[in-house]
Amino acid sequence: MPAIKDVARRAGVSVATVSRVLNDHPSVRTDTRERVLAAVADLGYRPNAVARSLRTDQTRTLGLVISDVLNPFFTELARSVEDAARELDYSVIIGNADERPDLQDHHVRTLMDRRIDGLLVSPTDGGSPMMLAAARAGTPMVFVDRWIEGEGLDRVPVIRTDGRAAIRALVAHLCALGHRRVAIIAGPAATTTGRERVDAFRSALAEFGLELHEDHIGQGDFQADSGRRVTARFLDLPHPPDAIFAADNLMALGAMDEIRARGLRVPDGVALAAFDDIPWFVHTDPPITAIAQPTGALGHAAVRALIDLVEGRPAESVTLFARLVTRRSCGEPEGSKP
Repeated sequence: MPAIKDVARRAGVSVATVSRVLNDHPSVRTDTRERVLAAVADLGYRPNAVARSLRTDQTRTLGLVISDVLNPFFTELARSVEDAARELDYSVIIGNADERPDLQDHHVRTLMDRRIDGLLVSPTDGGSPMMLAAARAGTPMVFVDRWIEGEGLDRVPVIRTDGRAAIRALVAHLCALGHRRVAIIAGPAATTTGRERVDAFRSALAEFGLELHEDHIGQGDFQADSGRRVTARFLDLPHPPDAIFAADNLMALGAMDEIRARGLRVPDGVALAAFDDIPWFVHTDPPITAIAQPTGALGHAAVRALIDLVEGRPAESVTLFARLVTRRSCGEPEGSKP
């Protein structure tokens, strides 16, 4: 494998000049730069990223800690983050917290030890000693989808989706279809998204003259098993709901499993809708009505904000908007289109 001294010899310059060319230093003359780059191409030389990071104090590597890599929303988010980072010549190291705060902090610590340039996090819950320590140490950091509130973290930019208008549209849609007893499978109350979706749902129901009864609120954990467990409790009520809104896609799939296990059918036995649309919702029977987040745009905006911080520019929080996609799981007429 060729070394930097081989490039210098081929180009007829010093090793220091080659280094300045590779680091895009403006002091190098155009003809010298072209000669060095030609030598790099001829020899197939690749700079040592570790050595370069020691000289420049940058690794051109970002860390991404996501809540659950098995959740299709976070899988798509991670893909969009990688795509956006690659376009800007950055790499991404991903850590999966599996909705566990201890594992989340383990990944944050590990990524910091690897000298990443900046950190993207979708937090698992409201507390994280390692993230607080990273923020206080001045590590460039951006929250995506979820965020943590509190002193020391209030200046971290948040790239998020506002789902309130889409949830209101869903409630209006359910009311128009004749549903009156409506329940929600909520996400963890410790997460910002878990709290926001319940609050938005409750407010929208009140606007349409409906009340969200306490026995129609089920606490889930953004996992399929909790969706099934909560749905079982709903269906055992003396007056079960006629529509269920699952606050994420995995809980919706768990709900559908329990509904089918009871010998019921969606939407005849009970209607079902979900937050976080996923590609295979169009292939279920019936296709599931869902609230879709602009996941690709979310990942790209998060990367742009983080790189702004890494490269010394200010970064602002960004709010995008979700939209309702109607299909046939709430009793929509046959042949209705999104």
